[in-house]
Amino acid sequence: MTSGAVAVVVPTLGQRIDYLRESLSSIRNAGDAFVAIVAPADFDASGLLADGLADIKIDETGRSLPEAINQGMDALADEIEFVTWLGDDDLLRPGALGVAEKELRLRPRASAVYGRCDYIDESGATVWRNSSGAWASPLLRVGPDLVPQPGSLIRRSAWRAVGGVRTDLGWAFDFDLFLKLSKVGSLRFVPVVLAAFRWHQGSLSVGQRRDSVREASQVRRDHLPRWVRPLSVLWEGPVRWATFRASALVEKGSR
Repeated sequence: MTSGAVAVVVPTLGQRIDYLRESLSSIRNAGDAFVAIVAPADFDASGLLADGLADIKIDETGRSLPEAINQGMDALADEIEFVTWLGDDDLLRPGALGVAEKELRLRPRASAVYGRCDYIDESGATVWRNSSGAWASPLLRVGPDLVPQPGSLIRRSAWRAVGGVRTDLGWAFDFDLFLKLSKVGSLRFVPVVLAAFRWHQGSLSVGQRRDSVREASQVRRDHLPRWVRPLSVLWEGPVRWATFRASALVEKGSR
């Protein structure tokens, strides 16, 4: 265990070792953090551990990405104060963890911090930037999820308070998490690019975009007051269309 108060969980199947190494290296350049890989038991992480790119490898016991994330979080030492996860092909920008940790320490009532996020193609070239601001948090309840998960940092007490990520969701578990976190504290925005999300057909949310948009819509309705839910038909259709259209434009730019 490192002396830092931050931990990053990296769930992986170990099938994209070059991307995984790049991802882990970016975490080391982002700040002082304990790095936990959650992967199948037959994945040999000894080289990554020997190279100092990770601190521990946890044998995955579940069968889904949300289960792997929760398993990694549950395995962290009690002294860890701030947590996040990062996809095995996504990147943190240099100093990102330090920026996010500082903001959480300055804002004790905040449950999480997020910033801007670049969308990169398979070669690492930026094809789009999510430049959403503080307004992205209140928009969650009635609009698309514009709060980037890559680069976000969560107060661990808040993570525990909301019970981590839902394991019955396949795509929108991060959306659901931010909605839950917004109920136990504020979501703070920092006007800094904190991460890069790699946009390619292997990405869970890209390759199965329609199902992802549909599930996000259901999550949004689930968090509405019961009396408002019947009215959501007035805006859910346009929101789903706009979300799908935006992702299609990003994919076009990545080709």
